[in-house]
Amino acid sequence: MEQFVVSARKYRPNTFDEVVGQSHVAETLMHEITQNKLAQAFLFTGPRGVGKTTCARILAKVINTQEGQSEQSDFAFNVFELDAASNNHVDDIRNLIDQVRIPPQVGQYKVYIIDEVHMLSTAAFNAFLKTLEEPPSYAIFILATTERHKILPTILSRCQVFNFKRIQVKDMVEHMRHIATQEKVEIGDEVLHLIAEKADGGLRDALSMFDQLVSFSSGQVSLEKAVEMLSVLDIKSFFDLLDFALAGDVKSSLLLVNDILKQGFDGSLIIGGFADHVRNLMVSLSKETLQLLDVADTVKDRYLEQSKKVDVAFLLNALDL
Repeated sequence: MEQFVVSARKYRPNTFDEVVGQSHVAETLMHEITQNKLAQAFLFTGPRGVGKTTCARILAKVINTQEGQSEQSDFAFNVFELDAASNNHVDDIRNLIDQVRIPPQVGQYKVYIIDEVHMLSTAAFNAFLKTLEEPPSYAIFILATTERHKILPTILSRCQVFNFKRIQVKDMVEHMRHIATQEKVEIGDEVLHLIAEKADGGLRDALSMFDQLVSFSSGQVSLEKAVEMLSVLDIKSFFDLLDFALAGDVKSSLLLVNDILKQGFDGSLIIGGFADHVRNLMVSLSKETLQLLDVADTVKDRYLEQSKKVDVAFLLNALDL
């Protein structure tokens, strides 16, 4: 039996061109490489699953690729990865510093990627300071963290800081659509948008949910199955709830809310989701603001249709409530 490889690993970008949603980082790093102005210490900061470690590995490969060699060659890069979550003591950093003194046997640079660097102890940070400030010419350090505020200012001042953004819904949808095509999976844009919104800016989380849904649905993912599997509120409920509110149908509204609560959803989730729905309707009132609506085209049509039934005063009152 062929071993299953999760999509986050199987479709991990191998070049800066393939990186999803972080073009500002990729372009800046490529300019530094081509202009020979590469810093020796970087800090990649941002939410989980947005490409920090991926970009660090790509950078390590690109700068070690000699002319005529492939970026995929094993000898074309010299990378050491350290997980600071489990190697956070001062002795771990001293061992790393001892390694740094030895020049690379292959490639031009030795690249040290330290993940979750905020987990290092204060003593470990202090032991690292001098090496980080004056590293050998062949050493490059890439520190990655989800919690920049925990990094000592003395470390920050020695690094070139890159802020990784949450991946936008449209970028995640496009990436998952490409994977679905490669894997011959039938999945609609509404489902992809649902996954992307649930992932809250983390592409790795989105791909984990994508794999789970594909396995659950045997390659044909319907919106109903996605809603059931991901435990998210079907957007149809909010359309119905607003229609009931416009008609003054209190009985139907109460019954619908009761059905949602029976499914195990918290009341605050209903309120928050309905507030988002009202906001999307307000966005749909004008052609200028319609571009802010980040949903599937079929859902956008439903918003446009329902927005014709409401006015700004009603929506503002709903949001206020």
